Amino acid sequence: MVPRDFLNITNRISVLPVIHGSGDFAVEVRDRILRLEPDCVAVPLPPSFQSEVEAGVQELPYVSMVSVNEDTPSYLRDDESWEEYPQQEDGLGADEELYSDETDSSSYNYVPIDPCQPVISALRVAMGERIPRVFIDLEVDCFQQDIHALPDPYALKKVPMEAFAASLLTAAPKPSDSSQRAARIRWMADALLELEERYKRIVLVCSALDWPWIRSACQGGPSDDIKKFESPSVASFNPPQRHGVSEDTLTFFLGEFPYLTYLYERNREEFVEDSNLSIDGVKELLVEARMEWLRDHRPAHNLVTPQRLQIFLQYVRNLTLQGRRLTPDLFTLILAAKQIAGDAFALFLLETARRYPYQREASSSNENDLVHIGVGRAAFPDGDVGTIKSRLGGSAVIWKSIPLKPKPTPFESKKWAQRWNPFGMCSWPPEDDAIESFHTHVREQAKALLGEDLARTEKFTTSIKDGLDTRETLRNWHTGDLYVKEIPPARGNLEVVVFLFDTPADSEKYSWRTMWYAEHDEESTLCMYATPFENNLVGPGIAESQYGGAFFVFPPRYIEDVWRDARFHYTQTLEERLIAGACFHSRERFIALVSSQPPNSRWRQIARLYKKHLIHIPIGRFSGETITRIRRFHVLNGKNIRSYAAQYIREM
Repeated sequence: MVPRDFLNITNRISVLPVIHGSGDFAVEVRDRILRLEPDCVAVPLPPSFQSEVEAGVQELPYVSMVSVNEDTPSYLRDDESWEEYPQQEDGLGADEELYSDETDSSSYNYVPIDPCQPVISALRVAMGERIPRVFIDLEVDCFQQDIHALPDPYALKKVPMEAFAASLLTAAPKPSDSSQRAARIRWMADALLELEERYKRIVLVCSALDWPWIRSACQGGPSDDIKKFESPSVASFNPPQRHGVSEDTLTFFLGEFPYLTYLYERNREEFVEDSNLSIDGVKELLVEARMEWLRDHRPAHNLVTPQRLQIFLQYVRNLTLQGRRLTPDLFTLILAAKQIAGDAFALFLLETARRYPYQREASSSNENDLVHIGVGRAAFPDGDVGTIKSRLGGSAVIWKSIPLKPKPTPFESKKWAQRWNPFGMCSWPPEDDAIESFHTHVREQAKALLGEDLARTEKFTTSIKDGLDTRETLRNWHTGDLYVKEIPPARGNLEVVVFLFDTPADSEKYSWRTMWYAEHDEESTLCMYATPFENNLVGPGIAESQYGGAFFVFPPRYIEDVWRDARFHYTQTLEERLIAGACFHSRERFIALVSSQPPNSRWRQIARLYKKHLIHIPIGRFSGETITRIRRFHVLNGKNIRSYAAQYIREM
């Protein structure tokens, strides 16, 4: 058991050790400060940042950054007396080489004004409660950022902050005495001891890896150096500047992904509980991404069903545990979405996760004053591009690649459409194999149904024959006899299978009607109506379409174009013309019909006209995912396109 006063340095100084960039710690810090009711909140930032940081906090939920250019100003760089200028007030001027980070580009250190930063959350609460704030960190010309491997903050939901901080003691090595971090810790300890003389209850919010050494330094007493706290160092030639951050790059800037940060702010506005938002927010993200997906794909590509989302969440859990974490990161979510639902849904999920509406609303008037953030680099409004180091940095940020095929831009689609050759079109072989395999499966099921009408039932004697007839056995249960059924071989064959995927079919939606003939003996002759491919180009010479209905003739042979044949002009709908063409060209008496509803009187009348019989197979017998996949197909503008089509065709 960890004692309750474990985080108290003295009777007047309490510490809230945090992991920077964590929404869970931001909520915990807010709640603890409200419970402790301190009369001073100290944060590990230099005094020179205070005015700009607090101005940025007042503008939340608009996200901004307060940065300092660490390069020497040009007017001092040309001055011969620059080398004699004192670098620090704390007697460390002779060791300025320890703080230098010379690179070819500009170097900046910054404070992210992020609602999910515990330090920013502490300042926000203190400003709202009118509690004095003190910035106690050391002023340095070149900040040295420390990157550590940190545990998942979600553990804070199960253990108190005292136990969490105690578990990190063995992972917090003592900084080197000559390092900048050691100097900053010594400076903050002296500042706390000085503040103790003026305030009765002080709360320090600092890194979970720094607080043991700040405590140790405080217990050792103040240093002998004379220092001036709460005032910027005269060595800070470049004053801090505050800029907004582009919404497109917030993923690289915020501690949590942008949509989760938005949910924290929305719940704050609506006074909604947010203690479990680190998990509930992921579920809300999935629901929102699915809604966006359905708006764009309904009803044809509705692969993201509740059952599939359940599989997705189980897979995310397994990936997260394999990564030794408790909550999933954005990479895990996108990777699972790609493998469970395909590239298209993964892109929808990614775009939803990158959304932060507050930034878009506030940035419309000052788009020219936005910083574009990357991993360790940023482009500033004045055109300067340099490396950046966060003063509130958490775990290391690394690049991980996921191959996703994005939807083409309107400009690309227009360019590809202009180069389309209407006299050279073919199919995509992997999709041909898939639908031919499904067509064969349907034919086998239809053949099995042919013999069921001729099935006979008899009392069991010596052979079970084709299986137990459960219905007849139950009907004669009082006699104690068993009944079996015998299905004789089917009389007849199947040559044509008709698919009606969308009934009733919209003639405007399915305006493309054509015949496709087999390239080899393993393919069927195909008659179909589908969506116009010209409106959906996905690559150079690659278009996507969707079946509304089709019939397959196997073995393949040449038949006249059903859509131009005057003998079928009496039909009134696309379904009727398709059925009429299938019945006319079928050499067998039976025709399989796969549709969502049984054949109506009009369809049966057409079949009787050609002396054919329709065998109905409900489309609900097959998996909705299977139907969705085979309905989607691609049209290639020539066989040569097949060599690179896989680079543009997105999996589902």
